[in-house]
Amino acid sequence: ITVVTWNVGTAMPPNDVTSLLHLNTSETNDVDMIAIGLQEVNSKINKRLKDALFTDQWSELFMDVLSPFHFILVSTVRMQGVILLVFAKYYHLPFLQDIQTDCTRTGLGGYWGNKGGVSVRLSIFGHMVCFLNCHLPAHLEKAEQRKEDFATILHMQQFEGPVANGILDHDLVFWFGDLNFRIESLDICFVKYAIDSNVLSQLWEKDQLNIAKSTWPVLRGFQEGPLNFPPTFKFDVGTNKYDSSAKKRKPAWTDRILWKIKPPSKGWGTGGHRPSQGVLSVSQLCYCSHMEYTISDHKPVAAIFAVQFASKVDKPQVEIYVADEWSRPEQAVVRYKMAVGFHRSSWDWIGLYRVGFRHPKDYVSYVWARSDDGERCLEKQLCVSGLQVMFSEEALPKGNGEYILGYYSNTSSSIAGVTEPFQISLPRSEEGSSSTDSSGSSSEEDDSTLVLLAPKSRSPSPGKMKRHRSRSPSLAKFQGLILRPSSRDRGTSRSPSPQSRRSLPRNIPTIHVPQEELGHHGVKGKELGQAAESLEGSSFYQTVQEQGGLQRVSADSPLARADPRNLGLLPALRLEMIDQALGRRRESTDQGYYPCQKMSPTSPPGCGTASKEGRNP
Repeated sequence: ITVVTWNVGTAMPPNDVTSLLHLNTSETNDVDMIAIGLQEVNSKINKRLKDALFTDQWSELFMDVLSPFHFILVSTVRMQGVILLVFAKYYHLPFLQDIQTDCTRTGLGGYWGNKGGVSVRLSIFGHMVCFLNCHLPAHLEKAEQRKEDFATILHMQQFEGPVANGILDHDLVFWFGDLNFRIESLDICFVKYAIDSNVLSQLWEKDQLNIAKSTWPVLRGFQEGPLNFPPTFKFDVGTNKYDSSAKKRKPAWTDRILWKIKPPSKGWGTGGHRPSQGVLSVSQLCYCSHMEYTISDHKPVAAIFAVQFASKVDKPQVEIYVADEWSRPEQAVVRYKMAVGFHRSSWDWIGLYRVGFRHPKDYVSYVWARSDDGERCLEKQLCVSGLQVMFSEEALPKGNGEYILGYYSNTSSSIAGVTEPFQISLPRSEEGSSSTDSSGSSSEEDDSTLVLLAPKSRSPSPGKMKRHRSRSPSLAKFQGLILRPSSRDRGTSRSPSPQSRRSLPRNIPTIHVPQEELGHHGVKGKELGQAAESLEGSSFYQTVQEQGGLQRVSADSPLARADPRNLGLLPALRLEMIDQALGRRRESTDQGYYPCQKMSPTSPPGCGTASKEGRNP
């Protein structure tokens, strides 16, 4: 397990963090999990609003860097400028369960989140582990305040479940962050002399955290490796020189990584002896700072741990079976079995992931997991009758590539089973895709309608977990309303939402208006043409087409009152309603010719000579 802490001082992310994460060493292949704690991430109001709509730049950076090494974001939590991210290799995901997060504010008496702690707790191979990232009060004289805030965080953070409700109830706790402990008594000249002379041991006994570990009951049992690296605070930004400003802050080891093993009920040795065989043990393999990063007045600190558990849960809750290669759509069959006691939900789904995916919602496509009530399970075996689902041809990626299937459990908000990578080799056929799109437009309702009008969506995209904020007012509930995205939105999207992956039919109208809602008052043809021209200039077109021919719209009708320009939609959306757009073609229609284009799924096929007004074109 690699643990990293860094007070980034509101700076933008650097271009490269491979050395910070030790990705350029031989240890990379042996690392199973990475926990990254950040403090003082830019949290000004404009930045927070942007981060609320999109993933923050720091999280994006770490996901981009780690995904090629098969690390997947397991969980993340943010409290203003304090962020915690936990990554793991994809094949460990089924054994990481009971994932929960919590945060505690301690700034301004508990009302402000610039100081405090955020945590991610989870079960790793059946053992409860908690990662706690803290930012404690600054300054030399605030040592007692730091102790009180840490005690408050331990007391306030409580988790659900039958075991490990408090932080210290976990089998293993990693505590790290900008803990802000300083060096007492010694003046700045001696501290700098000890650093330059590389006699750091003379500073250890005056370090406030080292003193507190032996005197504060709340820190009893916490361990830390030797501080064989220079103090990580405070530097001039952009350099490796300690503070040269008028304040001349004394260098200090403010950025720390500690751990604590929960003592067993009996047989626990004291005096720092190695735990007996069969008990969880932790060895620190590396504890260092990274002087090469100069964007902040703090230097990042990293530690690598080897954790040995006494036992390991090695059976996933869901086992998935799939062919080694999908070369034809009919081979896209997924069979799976669930272990006894697995709490499944009707919202569980199976995602198809490209090798190198970033997080559990970063799927290419998905299918809902079946929830048959007739299956029977043995008490100590897997389900007797395995379940089976199939991906549709439209949901399968075209071309060649390696993919992974994962069973996402909505109850635990985690992946309960994965497959080994397998090959998908489907031919790219533009003709087949275009014919599929045209046939789908007449028989399949567009997903954007479902998302807009349905009170609840079964999409497992991140939008299901969070309600997206919109600057658009509520839309009138027209029957058959479809919002067509702009050309900018039809491009490649990094969103894991399945709707963004599908191509929309080209020739479907945006608003279908039932015949009974249309007005029966006439409008002069000249006025209709003028209205069409004015709407064309504003990027909105209104057209009404019914089976009996072209229908004129009265200004008093409900359709006329629902002028799309009055709906206050975002610029990325365009409303189209079929008849007034045809006013632009009225001249050609009156001459007896009608364009060879299918305007809607219900318009008659074929083209040629159109009859006069009042008859079917």
